[in-house]
Amino acid sequence: MSIVRPKKHLGQHFLKDLNIAKNIAEALTGHGDYQRVLEVGPGTGVLTQFLLSNDFELHLIEIDRDSVGFLNKNFPELTNRIVEGDFLKVNVAALEAHKFAIIGNFPYNISSQIFFKVLDQKQHIPEVVCMIQKEVADRLVSPPGSKAYGILSVLLQAYYDIEYLFTVEPGVFNPPPKVKSAVIRLKRNLTESIDCDERLFRRIVKQAFQMRRKTLRNALKPINLPEQTRTLPIMDSRAEQLSVNEFVNLTNEISRWQKKE
Repeated sequence: MSIVRPKKHLGQHFLKDLNIAKNIAEALTGHGDYQRVLEVGPGTGVLTQFLLSNDFELHLIEIDRDSVGFLNKNFPELTNRIVEGDFLKVNVAALEAHKFAIIGNFPYNISSQIFFKVLDQKQHIPEVVCMIQKEVADRLVSPPGSKAYGILSVLLQAYYDIEYLFTVEPGVFNPPPKVKSAVIRLKRNLTESIDCDERLFRRIVKQAFQMRRKTLRNALKPINLPEQTRTLPIMDSRAEQLSVNEFVNLTNEISRWQKKE
């Protein structure tokens, strides 16, 4: 098989520019002292070829059968380390016993879901380097007070330091996407666990941003807040105004009063 055609239903946009692929591969820093790297959605291996020159043990996961066939033929050194499957559904058990980095050109339509899976396995994933839609990248690096600041901004920034590395123009892909892309790097910070009920934290953050134009007092009504928390000064704020620490403090305050009821 010499040609793999990008499939629209998989959101495939194959990178053609080798310099960009090389820059993405070199963006891995080894932060967190990992030895294994998992490339998500390698396609035809444009990025893979540069990752092989690193000292990491490389694993690939690819949902497209045609691409898997191409990769097995052209990268025989990766035999038994190429998994055909959906990253969102596959249990990467072979890697979970170790720390591993994730790298890849993430399909736009599932990038948010990939980040949620990263969060679920954050203790194993000290670093992520990825190319995503520029709009999403802007959102993830945005500070409190920005209109782009949102759910994933808060949840990811709680555990990762996020860097915007560079912008990628549509013309370097086949087929060209309708929007710009960006490469970002996530490096695990020193927070082993946030100092609150993490499930409640996630619920509060998600609910607060679902009604981001409303004050927290109104946006969080579906959570059935304890009456004592409704008069807190922070309830006059909107979700985009709160830092990660302020969301943590709010979670603790709500949790404290819930236990008293």
